[in-house]
Amino acid sequence: MKRIVSLAALATALVTAPAVAQDAKPPQAEADAFVAKAEKDFNRAVIEAGQAGWVYETYINQDTEALTARADAAITTMSVNNALQAAKYAQTPNLSYDTDRKLDRMRTAITLPAPTREGAAQEMATIKARMQGIYGKGKGTLNGQPINGSDIEERMGTSRNPEELKEMWTSWHDNVGKPMGKDYARLVEISNEGAKELGFKDVGAMWRSGYDMPADDFAKLTDKLWLEVKPLYDELHTYTRNKLNEKYGDAVQPKTGPIRADLLGNMWAQEWGGIYDIVAPAGAGDIGYDIGELLKAKGVDEMGMVKIGEGFFSSLGFEPLPKSFYERSQFLKPRDREVVCHASAWNIDNVDDLRIKMCIKVNTDDFVTIHHELGHNYYQRAYNKQSYLHLNGANDGFHEAIGDAIALSITPEYLVQIGLLDKSKVPSADKDVGLLLRQAMDKVAFLPFGLLVDKWRWGVFDGSITPANYNKGWTDLRKQYQGIVPPVERPADAFDPGAKYHIPGNTPYTRYFLARILQFQFYKAACDAAGWKGPLHRCSFYGNKEVGQKLNAMLEMGASKPWPDALEAFTGSREMSGKAMIEYFKPLMDWLKKQNKGQKKGW
Repeated sequence: MKRIVSLAALATALVTAPAVAQDAKPPQAEADAFVAKAEKDFNRAVIEAGQAGWVYETYINQDTEALTARADAAITTMSVNNALQAAKYAQTPNLSYDTDRKLDRMRTAITLPAPTREGAAQEMATIKARMQGIYGKGKGTLNGQPINGSDIEERMGTSRNPEELKEMWTSWHDNVGKPMGKDYARLVEISNEGAKELGFKDVGAMWRSGYDMPADDFAKLTDKLWLEVKPLYDELHTYTRNKLNEKYGDAVQPKTGPIRADLLGNMWAQEWGGIYDIVAPAGAGDIGYDIGELLKAKGVDEMGMVKIGEGFFSSLGFEPLPKSFYERSQFLKPRDREVVCHASAWNIDNVDDLRIKMCIKVNTDDFVTIHHELGHNYYQRAYNKQSYLHLNGANDGFHEAIGDAIALSITPEYLVQIGLLDKSKVPSADKDVGLLLRQAMDKVAFLPFGLLVDKWRWGVFDGSITPANYNKGWTDLRKQYQGIVPPVERPADAFDPGAKYHIPGNTPYTRYFLARILQFQFYKAACDAAGWKGPLHRCSFYGNKEVGQKLNAMLEMGASKPWPDALEAFTGSREMSGKAMIEYFKPLMDWLKKQNKGQKKGW
């Protein structure tokens, strides 16, 4: 789950609908003029905020923290003021489609609103910057020695020592999460105050309102999608638990019940690919290659990995990235300063100043991540001719799904096409279970986590999860949806959610759940357009310019149309569905059911 920094989203994400005065009905021309001015003002402000944010995340210190907080506060104030006006103008009769949609975007696209009282925006911005700093500078321990964020993430995927894993998990959550607990509670208070001032019940209701449907209907849609794919997750959970029990024994991982969170190869147990070696089935599990090792054998360095990712999009007919992309991006972790290593994609000027920010390591995960982040960049550029308030994805799940759909095309056949894998080493059909299991350990394992992060925040914002129960609420949801538990008893004052980047980063997370569903819809649509006839999971549309043209037609729409229109333009369907994901993993599902026969499922 990588962060996208879309500057248009940064601005529109800070505005929403206030209570509307029924007697305020300005003329259409006045509404049009308001929208035009708002777009101009936002464009200027978010460029400044983007520049400040980039410098802060690539050079963390007291001064850059203050600069980004100041820019954030200015945008927050501007956004709230425009929200109040947008709601008033939205009552104007006979508005043009474009003006009406832009007003709606200003009213409904929201992250954290500050109330209009003096000092609130600055207080909120200061808290946000401080939490980002805590996370960016955060360290855990390994064998009693400090270890930074990017290194501890990598080590969680490679260590097979349960005591080491427990230490890293506990120290990271204690050192990074706990210090921001009180700040987060205050942030909730301020933002909820702002949300109520703007006519919403709470911040969570604001977040659910930006999907071209009523907020309650959106919550029902996410539950529907989860139920479509949950049987696949349940089978994967049962199988993985059995393999962990075989590896570590009953004392570490019992045969029944939930899974210990630190054993799954990831700090947050959100993706399990790091322990594929533990779960790989005999014979079929050895797919014969590791992308990281292939890259090293060919002498491909970090920059070369980025060039390969760009090459995929070039093969579909997209123009090369601008020279400035390579001059201004952060590809490596600097040795002389603290940075936010969490991968992100940026368009600083909302035109062509595209960048990614990563601390790339030559391994499989970062190879996939690069394809994902570039998906954001190419989406940003595709819609850059839209007017300002349409400079975004059809919905936030779309933005995440594009790069993920591209990454699904990182098949053995693709690796042959780009010269990384010898054709004689392409796994045969009897290895398909292994290929699919490796994918499922990330794609399927992520689904409940992708859903519960915002379910927790929705509960925090509506007050059903109180500050005293923040951690209990988090742990309970993790057990309910993921079937995992912490490796140690957690104290009441722990704040484990803060150990996940998107909590201090205040990034809504349901987008990632939607993206896991949508990417398979996009992938299947691309494969169908390419005329692919084999098993869906073997499809690569690399080099197919017809697919590129069709994809670009959807990307160019940006947020100018409701998301069902954009979905239909590429897939032919107006409904999000888990059916393509289920089709992709059907051979694995059949196999897992056989492996789990007689085993107790659930937790």
